[in-house]
Amino acid sequence: MALVRPHGGGDLKPLLLTGNAQKKELAKAQGLTQVKMTSRETGDLIMMGIGGFTPLEGFMTKGDWQGVCDRYQMANGLFWPIPITLSTTQGKADSIKLGEEIALVEEESGEIMGTMKVTEKYTIDKAHECQCVFKTTDMEHPGVAKVMEQEEVNLAGPVKVLSEGSFPTEFKGIYMTPAQTRAIFESKGWNTVAAFQTRNPMHRSHEYLAKIAIEITDGVLIHQLLGKLKPGDIPADVRRDCINALTENYFVKDTYVQAGYPLDMRYAGPREALLHALFRQNYGCSHLLVGRDHAGVGDYYGPFDAHKIFEEIPKGAMETQAMKIDWTFYCKKCDGMASMKTCPHGKEDRMLLSGTKMRKMLSEGEDVPPEFSRPEVVEILKRYYATLEEKVEIKLHRAATGE
Repeated sequence: MALVRPHGGGDLKPLLLTGNAQKKELAKAQGLTQVKMTSRETGDLIMMGIGGFTPLEGFMTKGDWQGVCDRYQMANGLFWPIPITLSTTQGKADSIKLGEEIALVEEESGEIMGTMKVTEKYTIDKAHECQCVFKTTDMEHPGVAKVMEQEEVNLAGPVKVLSEGSFPTEFKGIYMTPAQTRAIFESKGWNTVAAFQTRNPMHRSHEYLAKIAIEITDGVLIHQLLGKLKPGDIPADVRRDCINALTENYFVKDTYVQAGYPLDMRYAGPREALLHALFRQNYGCSHLLVGRDHAGVGDYYGPFDAHKIFEEIPKGAMETQAMKIDWTFYCKKCDGMASMKTCPHGKEDRMLLSGTKMRKMLSEGEDVPPEFSRPEVVEILKRYYATLEEKVEIKLHRAATGE
């Protein structure tokens, strides 16, 4: 047996230039028209660079966009669940000729991240994309807001990637490319690997899901998002420390790998679950753990819509499969973690766990019971929330004193 093949059935297709090729392209890029990218677009470009979005060659055309929205399918027939697009202003688009090369610049840092040969300029129905991808056009949905805030014109074309931004240094030891995770899995002799997607510190339900995966595969990739989140979510470095504390104390050594990837959350629920499975295939994972409300936000999706969507896509669309887990919780009568499939008791005996609930308890200074989260994890989170309180107090003091 061997690890699953990259998406599309070929080899990994990293678009990141290195060495002299990178230096030469960067020097050329200095003289090109610059197009600024949002953090979401930058993350997508980096994923193309490291092979995480294999076999994409660049930002999508209008035919790709339409097919992905309507049929989960690019113009060439390749399965893809969410559009990967780049937008710019009408004025900037008008100044760029078809066939022209442009420099792609990260909007906050100003760093040149790559170059692109523009093969198409087009406009889209943003509301249509939102309805297809997010199942809503409500501007309160953070993913919808991002799409609706995009500039007027999309640019398509093949890219050359020149940088991974700050991810390799800021998240040293955790940020990994698909080639790196595949090499680790192969060195361990793993053939089947389940990916556990997280944007939260892991509580007892998360731990339970990961351990179910370890029971039936060779190991689990605890794979956390390193890009931008919505306000109130816990930063990646704090999550990393929490995951380290949990795995070091409660997991068998060599049954897990912790890594991170450079995307922003889209909060697209079921569609994002498909994207998570697709790029985990590139990282070498045969399965994606899909629990309750995967990649959801608010009440926009049913708790198990992300389970159902895997039955709606074309057969053979991906090699990576969903490992669907029912609602999990701590049951007082069972005296342990359980799911709807294994626990015969009633609601009154069940302690339902969620990242949102845990954040609320910690931010309001409530005690977190050991049935909810391991004490080593709670201590790290308490320290984090204490620093937030200190920052608020300092701001209030400065505002009051004029310092």
